Amino acid sequence: MKSILTYVVNKLSFASVLLVPLRFYNAAKTYTSLPWQILKWTFTSKEWTNYTYDLQDLNQEHLIYFISQITNTEIIKVREYIAELENDEKLKEYIRETTLKSDRSFLSDTEARYGRRLGWYAFTRIKKPKVIVETGVDKGLGSVVLAAALMKNASEGFEGHIYGTDINPKAGYLLEKEPYNSYGTIIYGDSIETLKSFPHKIDIIITDSNHDPNYELKEYETIKDRLNPGCLVISDTAHHSNKLIEFAETMNWNFLYFQEAPKGWFQGSGIGVAYKG
Repeated sequence: MKSILTYVVNKLSFASVLLVPLRFYNAAKTYTSLPWQILKWTFTSKEWTNYTYDLQDLNQEHLIYFISQITNTEIIKVREYIAELENDEKLKEYIRETTLKSDRSFLSDTEARYGRRLGWYAFTRIKKPKVIVETGVDKGLGSVVLAAALMKNASEGFEGHIYGTDINPKAGYLLEKEPYNSYGTIIYGDSIETLKSFPHKIDIIITDSNHDPNYELKEYETIKDRLNPGCLVISDTAHHSNKLIEFAETMNWNFLYFQEAPKGWFQGSGIGVAYKG
């Protein structure tokens, strides 16, 4: 009996070894286009950090339903807002021209690729916020997208303003010119120190400054008494940090997460949202 058992085990082990090439082939087949995507991006993009990209079509549908669930908004309306940003040729041309004239043009692509910022735009169009805060703005792509949404809101009678914070005094060049700078202001300095003295109640806050989870949590603790009812707290780093989940639990709020699936080689990040149900 023992010899039979040993024989079976040995046979199974041998069969497992024979399957190694097949397993490798299946894995390699799954990512067969990845090297070419990386090679293409290497020679066609100028970006070296804060990459921009479009979302895969199915992933964008996931985003639409994600937004609808959080805001209790009809799917068709969310789709309209997403399409509104995608078809905003004036904004695309503004981004292209402003990037070309920037001293960071050698590090930035001129094509407008919004990724998860499509969601930021739709949230802003739906919620009609008076005050948005974005901690960490870099070039200001997210800021100008939010400003574009606020400009649309203003045309419908809902005034609002975005306040970006960044420790880099050169951050936010995409929000420097008309008409978008009328709807946004960049405050330079440490975001927590800025938030400590921030004078307004907040309707939407997007955190993406220092990626240290403890710093992120400190941002939430600093602004929790400045949040208006119905506020959305959005984390741009929720794909590798649980601090917004912790904050939602302390506030007895809901938390949902959307994971990006970009077109191309990058794995993407996502949108974590804490909100009161």
